[in-house]
Amino acid sequence: MSRTVRTVAVLAGVSVLASACSLSSGDSGGSSASTDQQTPTVTLVTHDSFAAPQDVLDAFQRQSGIKLKILKSGDAGALTNKLVLTKGSPIGDVAYGVDNTFASRALKEGVFQPYTSPEADRGPQRYSVDPQHRLAAVDVGDVCVNIDPAYFASKSLPEPKTYEDLADPKYKDLTVAESPATASPGLAFLLGTVAKYGENGWQGYWKKLKDNGLKTVSGWEEAYTKDFSGSSGKGPRPIVVSYASSPAAEVGEDGKPRTKALLDTCFRQVEYAGVLTNGKQIPQAQKVVDFLLSQQFQTTVAANMYVYPARQGVELPAGWATAAPQPPAPATMPADKVQAGREKWIGEWRSLMGA
Repeated sequence: MSRTVRTVAVLAGVSVLASACSLSSGDSGGSSASTDQQTPTVTLVTHDSFAAPQDVLDAFQRQSGIKLKILKSGDAGALTNKLVLTKGSPIGDVAYGVDNTFASRALKEGVFQPYTSPEADRGPQRYSVDPQHRLAAVDVGDVCVNIDPAYFASKSLPEPKTYEDLADPKYKDLTVAESPATASPGLAFLLGTVAKYGENGWQGYWKKLKDNGLKTVSGWEEAYTKDFSGSSGKGPRPIVVSYASSPAAEVGEDGKPRTKALLDTCFRQVEYAGVLTNGKQIPQAQKVVDFLLSQQFQTTVAANMYVYPARQGVELPAGWATAAPQPPAPATMPADKVQAGREKWIGEWRSLMGA
């Protein structure tokens, strides 16, 4: 999997583990113009899961004349928080990785400035959350419950399929999920249950999960690679909150995925890019947004970050149609409703779960 733990840090997270590639990388902030005026440097601030082939990044530098410095800044929530706290003197010029569960906060705080990429009408506009076009969709990564079918076969248990199944006593102590207070997949799962059961019903559902032995951990990496039985960690629990694309990383020698996503439990997660307000390299930052939406980059996101490209007409890796089909009707929630309810729901979840 190419999705590192997405810690939400102060606020209340995807896509999967892959090594990130960059033309230039650094651990300290600062939007920097190159001392060589012929090769301006643009700092792209991203979440920790950003990954792209080096040859694609090199080609962008040759074509654009821009040197791209990649600054990784935690998960989607930590990234958003850092961008908000530094908006007056931004740590970069352009950012990628703020998702739809946090986009409303970044927009409310004025983190991004308007820019409509000429590439946006190739599909990203389908996921627009802002009439001022301050954010452009780069990829889609639906958060869904995943299962380990081999476990259920070995126990002669039917595979769970729905939210309600997770609360069934025959699946007691089998599920692990990320905390919505510390990881964006956990937050997406919480939002999915709010969408499913309503603002007056989701707490009752979570009480059932708690009574049925639900384990919650701080982030995706711990849940998927340590507790989940279907991953490399061979943990004790065969049910985990992960991504619809996760089974594509679990294909065995027979060409079939060893895990399965339950497509009736999915919440749509979209990741965005935008030009940072007060950045020092505005025209060049706009070109980076264009690049992230381009066919050239979009063809890399599935294989490198295990997410679906936002651009229409991009061919997916062989086998994805069967191993990692997109859910036909994932739950969604308007950005303004997420903004209005997020902190309240997380607080109520903490009280309910004793977290």
